[in-house]
Amino acid sequence: MDYNAKSIRNVAIFGHQGSGKTSLVESLYATVYKKEKGSVEKGTTVSDFTPEEKKRLMSISTSVVPLIYRDHKVNLLDIPGNDDFVYERIAASNAVKGAILVINAGAKVEVGAVKAYKTLRKKGIPFIVYVNKMDKDYPDYEDILNDIHAKLGKSCIPFTLPLGHADKFDGIINVVDLKARRYNGKECVDDEIYEDKKAKVFELHNSICEAVAVTDDALLDKFFSGEPLTNAEIHEGLRKGVLNGDLYPVLFGSALNNITINTLLNMMIDYLPSPADLKPYIAKDLNGKEVEVNTDEKAPFSSFIFKTSVDPYLGTINYIKVTSGTVKNGDEVYCPNNKSYVKVSLAQPCGKDMQTMDYAVAGDIVCLTKLPELDTGFTLCDKNNIVQFKPINFPTAVFYRAVAAENKKEEEKLGAALSKISKEDPTLEIKRNAETKQLLIGGVSESHVNYVLSKIKSQFNVAITTDDPKICYRETIKAEANGNGRYIKQSGGSGFYGVVEMKFAPSDEISFSEEVFGGAVPKNYFPSIEKGFYEALNEGLLAGFPVINCKAVLLDGKYHPVDSNELAFKMASILAFKDAYMKAKPTILEPILRVFIYVDNVYMGDVLNDLNSRRGRIQNIVDQEDDSTMIEVLIPESETLDYVTKLKVLTQGSGYFVREFEAYEEVPAQLKDKVIKENSLLNKQ
Repeated sequence: MDYNAKSIRNVAIFGHQGSGKTSLVESLYATVYKKEKGSVEKGTTVSDFTPEEKKRLMSISTSVVPLIYRDHKVNLLDIPGNDDFVYERIAASNAVKGAILVINAGAKVEVGAVKAYKTLRKKGIPFIVYVNKMDKDYPDYEDILNDIHAKLGKSCIPFTLPLGHADKFDGIINVVDLKARRYNGKECVDDEIYEDKKAKVFELHNSICEAVAVTDDALLDKFFSGEPLTNAEIHEGLRKGVLNGDLYPVLFGSALNNITINTLLNMMIDYLPSPADLKPYIAKDLNGKEVEVNTDEKAPFSSFIFKTSVDPYLGTINYIKVTSGTVKNGDEVYCPNNKSYVKVSLAQPCGKDMQTMDYAVAGDIVCLTKLPELDTGFTLCDKNNIVQFKPINFPTAVFYRAVAAENKKEEEKLGAALSKISKEDPTLEIKRNAETKQLLIGGVSESHVNYVLSKIKSQFNVAITTDDPKICYRETIKAEANGNGRYIKQSGGSGFYGVVEMKFAPSDEISFSEEVFGGAVPKNYFPSIEKGFYEALNEGLLAGFPVINCKAVLLDGKYHPVDSNELAFKMASILAFKDAYMKAKPTILEPILRVFIYVDNVYMGDVLNDLNSRRGRIQNIVDQEDDSTMIEVLIPESETLDYVTKLKVLTQGSGYFVREFEAYEEVPAQLKDKVIKENSLLNKQ
């Protein structure tokens, strides 16, 4: 069957870890295709298929599961709930226009659900709330709904009500259509609305009708005149309200027992937007001018890569959202990010399975295989109509570990492993610190980095050792001092002769100048003296750290017409620096970071107290729109090594931060000796 943008739904499944997202996807998949359901515990679900996911019993990577239902194609994206894989949530939110927010009935609205809710609201993505696991000890309906209203807002409106009584959850009442469905132990069947439930059902139905009426003046007049709204008017009004973000339907159900699954399937098609609905995408043309890209299959082809994975058999797999036009298997398209032309090999993903496709239309989510030169965030477009989408903005690394291969053979394997892992994970930062010589792996949390290290060992079989990252301290001088340097070696024949007197002083920047009179030192040796000064700055005498904020002035010197040469004067300059250094009141500088911390208001006091204990200096506090606060603080890097873990503890997992280098500042006097003792490079030479 052929599809167009209007008959496609791209729906991401968000929620806290363990809320039952994968089980929900499995129930939807099994219901549509009338297959036996897989199990997370048995490792047989369609969307959790990697060995690591089966071992950990949790989603680690986004998987795509397409459903063909009611002449529509519904692409379900099963998103990991663990914050270590936040990039999956961010990437998916750029590729979809609809979502399901899954809540565990027993735990109610957890922090992962709140984070997903904020992402959806920020992106303007309509969603349906699915309260899962209502069959587990039958949680209190009113209590859950009150928690939803408290944390997600009053715009969350229940579309279903539990059918049974307080002893068990055996079905639901659809308060929109006024129909009941009961689970008989095998499947859901039609049932009656019990007499003691009717008052509540009609109360909820009336509130939904009122919510629909306020979306249209004519419906509002009809509602308040006492005339009932038709089913068509109710459904059309609800769709309008959902698309506008005025209301979010709440369903109560059980993925395990397939309760509310059919209702959810129909609501995804009836209420959630197609790719052609809502706002168009924004890109830039060849001139850098912003242009709107409408989801129209007749327009020139354009797409962007929102996810990349590396399969041991298929190689690189790029997941793309087709934003406009149509692309055929074998077409040559253009990538403006690396200015290359590539021939596409299209595949329809369904969990781990890839089925070759003849073509893909605007709005669809498909895969490209065997194009290792492409990365997440890249644009692919018609070579005759070039546009480029803005790269996805992912969080930066805030926690680092140093890693080293145990031997030379393992080094090659480590490089290959890191290359593959970093291609899949855009939040991972891998860098070599030129000063400390450490290879650093950075991630969004300690557990994120530990997961990567574990993956290197177990999946890629690389023997590695790990260590804490070293802080890049600096040295500087606080006073002016003169120094003499004499490098004289004369033992017959060509020798070395260089004598200099130099002045060293604090400065905002490193510089060299000369004030020599009378030709005491020939000008052709000035570059060598300057070179010696810069070389001396590489290693201070307090702890061996590089020296900054220092200027040198050549005052005087002596030379020999035969034995003087460039090397002699370079060495003399180094000796002059060492002679003056300890007289110039040297000190240790530490790196200061500017950190932007985002926390819910309820945790503000604890976070501020902790920052004070870390020598943090508050620069700004800004209220956010969602009952949270941004704290801008200057804090020594040495005080942030474990901060990502501490912040999670202080904010029950809801807080996060980004950081950037600000400047170097003097280490407090009471800490200087400790810093030198623990970090000195001189002790290790």
